[in-house]
Amino acid sequence: MDIIVQKFGGTSVSTEERRKQVIKKISKAIESGLKPVVVVSAMGRAGEPYATDTLLSLVDGNFKENNKAAQDLLMCCGEIISSVVMCNDLYKHGITAVPLTGGQAGIITNSNFTDAQSIKVDTTNIMKIVESGKVPVITGFQGVTENGFFTTLGRGGSDTSACILGVALKAKEIAIYTDVDGIMTADPRVVEDASLINEMTYNEVFQLADHGAKVIHPKAVEIAKRGNVPLVIKNTMSECKGTVIKSNVSEEEKRLISGITHLNNRIQVRVRLSENRDSKSYRSLLKLLAKNHISLDLINIFPEHQMFTIDASEKEKLNEIMNKAGIKYSIIEGCSTIAIVGAGMNGVPGVMASIINTLTSNEIEVLQTTDSNMTIWCLIYTSKVKEALSELIKNSSENYIRIKVFYGCGRPAYDIYADFKGEEDEEVIIDGISFVVNKKDVRACQNLEIKYDKEIYNKGFYIKDLD
Repeated sequence: MDIIVQKFGGTSVSTEERRKQVIKKISKAIESGLKPVVVVSAMGRAGEPYATDTLLSLVDGNFKENNKAAQDLLMCCGEIISSVVMCNDLYKHGITAVPLTGGQAGIITNSNFTDAQSIKVDTTNIMKIVESGKVPVITGFQGVTENGFFTTLGRGGSDTSACILGVALKAKEIAIYTDVDGIMTADPRVVEDASLINEMTYNEVFQLADHGAKVIHPKAVEIAKRGNVPLVIKNTMSECKGTVIKSNVSEEEKRLISGITHLNNRIQVRVRLSENRDSKSYRSLLKLLAKNHISLDLINIFPEHQMFTIDASEKEKLNEIMNKAGIKYSIIEGCSTIAIVGAGMNGVPGVMASIINTLTSNEIEVLQTTDSNMTIWCLIYTSKVKEALSELIKNSSENYIRIKVFYGCGRPAYDIYADFKGEEDEEVIIDGISFVVNKKDVRACQNLEIKYDKEIYNKGFYIKDLD
């Protein structure tokens, strides 16, 4: 049995017209021979009557803080309404559907109210409904404790619900429907030249989501990865194929840099040994901050100083801790972290240098950097974020691209794809850019011009034969 989990966000189910588009997606899945299991968020966004934030505004802060179980019960109401309304609309279109709470769907959690974790999943109820030819419509964002209390799964909970169920049901695919076409190379609201990414790995998406991209929550990606169930990010309102997320991407989809995201409201903290030689707390600073639940990013430790970033909301708390410990420090406010992500950069020399050069040549000051196998982080001033993202996207394919040249169609035809250099390959320079080609094709690379044209080849480059 081929099960597909289809999750629809709050905007997708907010109006009758939008829900008609949802029904089309569900109907298409059924017509394709798939068995849909539907997960829905609460209807609409903050301010709309059934949105989660609207429901939360009905009770005061002190009550919520001291009655988290009651808060969870209230927050579950929006999804319950959404699931029943969706079933009603499906019924009007000839599809029999059954609304289920997260608990009825078998998602059993711990008792960490407002941020619960799934501990097991019993798919018995779902499978009975699916096998009877009906469509289960499950409330996202929620589960139930072993003693029957409603719980919510924290930020991004509906995506998390979909992935929990997709893995438990061994689904063919988990489709996350939202109001965008998929994952873009950068935020299109900031970068006009951002383009859709067809395929990405779980690890790449996790990095993007973990550092500011809001298409899907990293917790959901991690769950799908563990179960090795493909994720697809799609637009409810269009027929765009979206972005497929899986363990490995096809050769033609491999990129040096897959996407770029950013995180605002960062503060850089610098602590110098020269100013803290008499402080016993200096060398255990990170442990001290962890003990006080201060989350750190971009940690750089040097013999003479330490640097890290924190969220701007932690500024006063940090000040209190540092003063109490007698640690002198300085801060730079108004910062943003840019994360450049791409599995293809692993092992490729010069990527960091190229990124830094792109930024500094455009008079964008780099305050701090750090990197991993597939991610490079740069701390810059927030006022320069838009310019930085635009320049990095523009130049993300222009430095060290590995390609091979092929022949076909009765004349030279050139197909570009990412590949590692083999014994049969040789590096050539075209327009100042390093390429890897098969040795027998080196001559074909002479008198070639490299062009970038998003409309013609949205992965990066195409080659024009000047002869």
